[in-house]
Amino acid sequence: MGPGEAERAMDRRIDTGISPYRAFTREAWAALRRDTPMTLQRKEITRLEGLGAQLSMREVEEIYLPMSRLLSLYVEATQTLFQAMSRFLDARNGENGHADKMPYIIGVAGSVAVGKSTTARVLQALLARWPHTPKVDLITTDGFLLPNAVLEREGLMEKKGFPESYDVALLLRFLTDIKAGRRPVRAPLYSHFFYDVMPDQTVEVDRPDILIVEGLNVLQTTRPPKDGKAIPFVSDFFDFSIYIDADEDVLERWYVERFMTLRHTAFLDPDSYFHRYSQLTEDEARERALSIWRRINLPNLMDNILPTRQRADLILRKAGDHEVAEVSLRRL
Repeated sequence: MGPGEAERAMDRRIDTGISPYRAFTREAWAALRRDTPMTLQRKEITRLEGLGAQLSMREVEEIYLPMSRLLSLYVEATQTLFQAMSRFLDARNGENGHADKMPYIIGVAGSVAVGKSTTARVLQALLARWPHTPKVDLITTDGFLLPNAVLEREGLMEKKGFPESYDVALLLRFLTDIKAGRRPVRAPLYSHFFYDVMPDQTVEVDRPDILIVEGLNVLQTTRPPKDGKAIPFVSDFFDFSIYIDADEDVLERWYVERFMTLRHTAFLDPDSYFHRYSQLTEDEARERALSIWRRINLPNLMDNILPTRQRADLILRKAGDHEVAEVSLRRL
């Protein structure tokens, strides 16, 4: 696409009126790639695919490369501001003897089965291949879920993934340490196979240039404390946030399809927490998946996740084929 075509594509962007967002058709967004090079090969993209969702080279080129270009501008601007503030404060040495950079944190939010993990992995792969090869780490908030023993004691197993099922204080301390440049910082490790936080196992995060934090409720708000002393929101630590969106019926279908795929793969292992589901008939398994979605995941989406969509800096709107159909970028 030449410069003229790119400008015409931009002119065809969706009119958002008084919305705080500027919305783009897929064609208009793809034009914003400009000359951003493609640094991933087909085999690498295949490894980044999520369960049940194929990731095409075209999707990376038209959606993720423009995102990479945008984020490079944001990160550069933030680092410039950080250095200017250091000069203003005459901060020759930071808290740990470093005043050269501050970790840039990107939050990725959205429903179960919407493809958050795939988006986070693709961004990590692309951002890590910028010039000078920045250090890009990725964590999920699953590790900050309360252990099953605690959830069972508190009667919260049916609320796993809801805001009240997380150790928010621990997550806030982790993000505080990341922003402060402490090293290394450790996050709890979660196993989807065992469906629980793994005791005494952690993931080390050591002063990354960029940290991607992926989770259901990372944009969740709470009632601010009356004394005004505590930091109430996880998203206060984010420099940029992304929400991945899709219609409810599409999300339900993706969840059921993923459940049915796992029934013939991971669930077959006798040690899997969900092994019992592999013993169900096809109809029984489908009915169970629908029940879990409608009883747990849909209420969480409607009550806790979807209301946070408008807090994101960027919204990726997916169609039924898992491809992004529209992008909305918050206006500055």
